[in-house]
Amino acid sequence: MQLYTKDELIKKLKQLAEMGWIPNGRFGNHGGIGNTLEDFLGITENNLPIPNAAEWELKTQRANTSSLTTLFHIEPSPRAVGFVPKVLLPLYGWSHQEAGKLYKDGEMSFRQTIHGLSHSDRGFIVKIDRAAKKVLISFDATKVAERHSEWLRGVEQKMGLGELNPQPYWGFDDLKHKAGTKLLNCFYVQAEVKKEGEKEFYWYKKAQMLQKFKFDGLLEALEKGALLVDFDARTGHNHGTKFRLRQNHLPMLYEKVTTVVNS
Repeated sequence: MQLYTKDELIKKLKQLAEMGWIPNGRFGNHGGIGNTLEDFLGITENNLPIPNAAEWELKTQRANTSSLTTLFHIEPSPRAVGFVPKVLLPLYGWSHQEAGKLYKDGEMSFRQTIHGLSHSDRGFIVKIDRAAKKVLISFDATKVAERHSEWLRGVEQKMGLGELNPQPYWGFDDLKHKAGTKLLNCFYVQAEVKKEGEKEFYWYKKAQMLQKFKFDGLLEALEKGALLVDFDARTGHNHGTKFRLRQNHLPMLYEKVTTVVNS
Protein backbone atom coordinates (compact mmCIF):
# COMPACT_ATOMS: atom_id res chain seq x y z
CA MET A 1 0.00 0.00 0.00
CA GLN A 2 1.33 3.43 -0.92
CA LEU A 3 1.72 5.99 1.85
CA TYR A 4 0.65 9.57 1.26
CA THR A 5 1.54 12.81 2.94
CA LYS A 6 -1.41 15.18 3.12
CA ASP A 7 0.12 17.25 0.31
CA GLU A 8 0.50 14.14 -1.87
CA LEU A 9 -3.10 13.17 -1.21
CA ILE A 10 -4.28 16.64 -2.19
CA LYS A 11 -2.26 16.36 -5.39
CA LYS A 12 -3.97 13.03 -6.19
CA LEU A 13 -7.41 14.53 -5.59
CA LYS A 14 -6.58 17.40 -7.95
CA GLN A 15 -5.44 14.88 -10.60
CA LEU A 16 -8.71 13.01 -10.19
CA ALA A 17 -10.75 16.19 -10.68
CA GLU A 18 -8.81 16.98 -13.85
CA MET A 19 -9.71 13.56 -15.30
CA GLY A 20 -13.36 14.59 -15.56
CA TRP A 21 -15.94 11.80 -15.80
CA ILE A 22 -14.72 8.35 -14.77
CA PRO A 23 -16.79 5.14 -14.61
CA ASN A 24 -18.01 3.54 -11.42
CA GLY A 25 -15.37 0.99 -10.50
CA ARG A 26 -17.85 -1.16 -8.55
CA PHE A 27 -20.78 -1.65 -10.90
CA GLY A 28 -24.06 -2.09 -9.08
CA ASN A 29 -22.68 -0.89 -5.75
CA HIS A 30 -24.58 2.08 -4.32
CA GLY A 31 -21.42 3.16 -2.54
CA GLY A 32 -19.65 3.43 -5.86
CA ILE A 33 -18.39 7.00 -5.31
CA GLY A 34 -16.36 6.02 -2.27
CA ASN A 35 -15.27 2.69 -3.70
CA THR A 36 -14.13 4.21 -7.00
CA LEU A 37 -12.13 6.86 -5.14
CA GLU A 38 -10.54 4.21 -2.91
CA ASP A 39 -9.56 2.21 -6.00
CA PHE A 40 -8.00 5.30 -7.57
CA LEU A 41 -5.97 5.99 -4.42
CA GLY A 42 -5.06 2.32 -3.96
CA ILE A 43 -6.57 2.10 -0.49
CA THR A 44 -9.12 -0.18 1.18
CA GLU A 45 -12.15 0.51 3.35
CA ASN A 46 -11.58 4.18 4.03
CA ASN A 47 -8.13 3.60 5.56
CA LEU A 48 -6.12 6.65 4.58
CA PRO A 49 -2.45 5.65 4.57
CA ILE A 50 -1.09 8.92 5.95
CA PRO A 51 1.90 8.28 8.26
CA ASN A 52 1.22 9.03 11.94
CA ALA A 53 -2.30 10.20 11.13
CA ALA A 54 -4.70 7.41 12.01
CA GLU A 55 -7.19 10.12 12.98
CA TRP A 56 -7.94 10.94 9.32
CA GLU A 57 -10.89 9.58 7.36
CA LEU A 58 -12.13 9.82 3.80
CA LYS A 59 -15.79 10.83 3.40
CA THR A 60 -17.54 10.95 0.04
CA GLN A 61 -20.95 12.18 -1.08
CA ARG A 62 -22.94 12.75 -4.24
CA ALA A 63 -23.22 16.42 -5.10
CA ASN A 64 -26.74 17.92 -5.25
CA THR A 65 -28.40 15.08 -3.35
CA SER A 66 -31.20 15.39 -0.82
CA SER A 67 -30.13 12.23 0.99
CA LEU A 68 -28.92 12.46 4.57
CA THR A 69 -25.55 11.25 5.82
CA THR A 70 -25.63 9.17 9.00
CA LEU A 71 -22.95 10.42 11.39
CA PHE A 72 -23.50 8.01 14.27
CA HIS A 73 -26.03 5.93 16.23
CA ILE A 74 -26.75 6.68 19.89
CA GLU A 75 -29.83 5.88 21.99
CA PRO A 76 -31.25 8.57 24.28
CA SER A 77 -30.97 8.61 28.04
CA PRO A 78 -32.13 7.53 30.53
CA ARG A 79 -30.74 4.32 29.00
CA ALA A 80 -32.28 2.10 31.69
CA VAL A 81 -35.75 3.16 30.51
CA GLY A 82 -35.22 1.83 26.98
CA PHE A 83 -36.96 4.98 25.83
CA VAL A 84 -37.65 4.26 22.17
CA PRO A 85 -39.10 0.71 22.41
CA LYS A 86 -40.69 1.11 25.85
CA VAL A 87 -42.04 4.67 25.83
CA LEU A 88 -42.10 6.39 22.44
CA LEU A 89 -43.23 3.36 20.43
CA PRO A 90 -46.09 2.06 22.64
CA LEU A 91 -47.31 5.43 23.92
CA TYR A 92 -46.67 7.76 20.98
CA GLY A 93 -46.52 5.30 18.08
CA TRP A 94 -49.09 4.62 15.39
CA SER A 95 -50.21 1.66 13.31
CA HIS A 96 -47.53 0.53 10.86
CA GLN A 97 -48.62 0.86 7.23
CA GLU A 98 -47.69 -2.81 6.68
CA ALA A 99 -49.54 -4.09 9.77
CA GLY A 100 -51.50 -7.19 8.82
CA LYS A 101 -49.54 -7.49 5.57
CA LEU A 102 -45.77 -7.68 5.80
CA TYR A 103 -45.99 -7.59 9.61
CA LYS A 104 -48.45 -9.02 12.10
CA ASP A 105 -51.69 -7.29 13.08
CA GLY A 106 -51.11 -4.61 15.67
CA GLU A 107 -47.59 -3.76 14.49
CA MET A 108 -46.77 -0.23 15.65
CA SER A 109 -44.37 2.33 14.20
CA PHE A 110 -42.47 5.32 15.55
CA ARG A 111 -40.55 6.99 12.72
CA GLN A 112 -39.66 10.63 13.20
CA THR A 113 -36.85 12.71 11.74
CA ILE A 114 -36.70 15.90 13.79
CA HIS A 115 -34.45 18.90 14.48
CA GLY A 116 -34.43 22.13 16.45
CA LEU A 117 -35.69 24.59 13.86
CA SER A 118 -39.39 23.64 13.86
CA HIS A 119 -41.77 20.99 15.14
CA SER A 120 -42.53 17.87 13.15
CA ASP A 121 -46.11 17.30 11.99
CA ARG A 122 -46.61 15.11 15.09
CA GLY A 123 -45.40 17.81 17.47
CA PHE A 124 -41.83 16.71 18.23
CA ILE A 125 -38.77 18.97 18.27
CA VAL A 126 -35.15 18.95 19.44
CA LYS A 127 -34.34 21.43 22.23
CA ILE A 128 -30.91 22.32 23.58
CA ASP A 129 -30.52 23.16 27.26
CA ARG A 130 -27.02 24.60 27.57
CA ALA A 131 -27.38 25.19 31.31
CA ALA A 132 -28.20 21.53 31.96
CA LYS A 133 -25.87 20.44 29.14
CA LYS A 134 -28.51 18.31 27.46
CA VAL A 135 -30.04 17.81 24.00
CA LEU A 136 -33.68 16.96 24.67
CA ILE A 137 -36.68 15.68 22.72
CA SER A 138 -39.78 17.76 23.39
CA PHE A 139 -43.46 17.27 22.51
CA ASP A 140 -46.06 20.01 21.96
CA ALA A 141 -49.58 18.79 21.23
CA THR A 142 -50.59 22.19 19.84
CA LYS A 143 -48.13 21.71 16.96
CA VAL A 144 -49.66 18.45 15.72
CA ALA A 145 -51.09 18.62 12.19
CA GLU A 146 -54.83 18.22 11.78
CA ARG A 147 -54.39 15.05 9.73
CA HIS A 148 -52.98 13.36 12.84
CA SER A 149 -55.92 14.32 15.09
CA GLU A 150 -57.07 10.71 15.56
CA TRP A 151 -53.54 9.69 16.60
CA LEU A 152 -53.43 12.65 19.00
CA ARG A 153 -56.65 11.52 20.68
CA GLY A 154 -55.02 8.14 21.26
CA VAL A 155 -51.98 9.83 22.81
CA GLU A 156 -54.28 11.86 25.06
CA GLN A 157 -55.99 8.70 26.29
CA LYS A 158 -52.70 6.95 27.03
CA MET A 159 -50.49 9.79 28.27
CA GLY A 160 -52.32 13.09 28.24
CA LEU A 161 -51.15 15.99 26.09
CA GLY A 162 -48.40 17.41 28.26
CA GLU A 163 -44.65 17.38 27.81
CA LEU A 164 -42.81 14.07 27.64
CA ASN A 165 -42.10 12.94 31.19
CA PRO A 166 -39.36 12.03 31.58
CA GLN A 167 -37.90 13.64 28.46
CA PRO A 168 -35.45 11.57 26.41
CA TYR A 169 -32.09 13.32 26.17
CA TRP A 170 -28.41 13.09 25.33
CA GLY A 171 -25.90 14.60 27.73
CA PHE A 172 -23.32 16.88 26.14
CA ASP A 173 -20.49 14.68 27.43
CA ASP A 174 -21.99 11.55 25.86
CA LEU A 175 -22.48 13.31 22.52
CA LYS A 176 -18.99 14.83 22.60
CA HIS A 177 -17.45 11.41 23.18
CA LYS A 178 -19.53 9.71 20.49
CA ALA A 179 -19.03 12.44 17.90
CA GLY A 180 -15.38 12.91 18.78
CA THR A 181 -14.60 9.27 18.03
CA LYS A 182 -16.69 9.20 14.83
CA LEU A 183 -16.11 12.64 13.31
CA LEU A 184 -12.37 12.50 12.87
CA ASN A 185 -10.39 14.91 10.73
CA CYS A 186 -11.38 14.09 7.18
CA PHE A 187 -11.06 14.73 3.49
CA TYR A 188 -14.65 15.42 2.38
CA VAL A 189 -14.97 14.69 -1.35
CA GLN A 190 -18.08 15.38 -3.43
CA ALA A 191 -18.75 14.08 -6.92
CA GLU A 192 -21.31 14.87 -9.59
CA VAL A 193 -23.04 11.81 -11.01
CA LYS A 194 -24.39 10.93 -14.45
CA LYS A 195 -25.71 7.72 -16.02
CA GLU A 196 -25.17 6.37 -19.49
CA GLY A 197 -27.38 3.35 -19.86
CA GLU A 198 -26.85 1.27 -16.74
CA LYS A 199 -23.38 2.65 -16.07
CA GLU A 200 -22.67 5.44 -13.58
CA PHE A 201 -19.92 8.01 -14.06
CA TYR A 202 -18.45 10.36 -11.44
CA TRP A 203 -16.68 13.70 -11.61
CA TYR A 204 -14.90 14.43 -8.34
CA LYS A 205 -15.22 18.21 -8.47
CA LYS A 206 -14.85 19.31 -4.86
CA ALA A 207 -12.70 18.28 -1.92
CA GLN A 208 -12.31 19.92 1.47
CA MET A 209 -9.91 19.17 4.29
CA LEU A 210 -11.84 19.32 7.58
CA GLN A 211 -9.87 19.53 10.81
CA LYS A 212 -10.70 19.54 14.55
CA PHE A 213 -14.29 18.57 15.38
CA LYS A 214 -16.13 21.33 17.26
CA PHE A 215 -19.05 20.43 19.49
CA ASP A 216 -20.63 23.90 19.28
CA GLY A 217 -20.94 23.32 15.53
CA LEU A 218 -22.96 20.17 16.19
CA LEU A 219 -25.34 22.05 18.48
CA GLU A 220 -25.69 24.87 15.93
CA ALA A 221 -26.44 22.34 13.19
CA LEU A 222 -29.22 20.84 15.32
CA GLU A 223 -30.73 24.27 16.01
CA LYS A 224 -30.61 25.30 12.34
CA GLY A 225 -32.17 22.08 11.06
CA ALA A 226 -29.00 20.91 9.30
CA LEU A 227 -28.49 18.00 11.71
CA LEU A 228 -31.45 15.75 12.42
CA VAL A 229 -32.35 13.09 14.98
CA ASP A 230 -33.85 10.08 13.24
CA PHE A 231 -36.02 7.60 15.18
CA ASP A 232 -36.88 4.42 13.29
CA ALA A 233 -38.64 1.80 15.40
CA ARG A 234 -41.45 -0.68 14.97
CA THR A 235 -42.88 -3.27 17.32
CA GLY A 236 -40.67 -6.04 15.96
CA HIS A 237 -37.42 -4.08 15.74
CA ASN A 238 -35.74 -0.82 16.75
CA HIS A 239 -33.46 0.18 13.88
CA GLY A 240 -31.61 2.55 16.18
CA THR A 241 -31.58 6.30 16.76
CA LYS A 242 -29.32 8.14 14.34
CA PHE A 243 -27.89 11.63 14.04
CA ARG A 244 -28.04 12.46 10.32
CA LEU A 245 -26.70 15.45 8.41
CA ARG A 246 -28.06 17.32 5.39
CA GLN A 247 -26.00 17.72 2.23
CA ASN A 248 -23.09 20.23 2.32
CA HIS A 249 -23.20 20.86 6.07
CA LEU A 250 -20.33 18.66 7.26
CA PRO A 251 -17.92 21.65 7.38
CA MET A 252 -20.12 23.19 10.12
CA LEU A 253 -18.76 20.57 12.50
CA TYR A 254 -15.08 21.48 12.17
CA GLU A 255 -12.90 24.34 13.35
CA LYS A 256 -10.74 24.49 10.22
CA VAL A 257 -12.08 24.06 6.68
CA THR A 258 -9.70 24.15 3.72
CA THR A 259 -10.98 23.77 0.15
CA VAL A 260 -8.31 21.81 -1.72
CA VAL A 261 -10.22 21.07 -4.96
CA ASN A 262 -12.99 23.18 -6.50
CA SER A 263 -13.41 22.41 -10.22
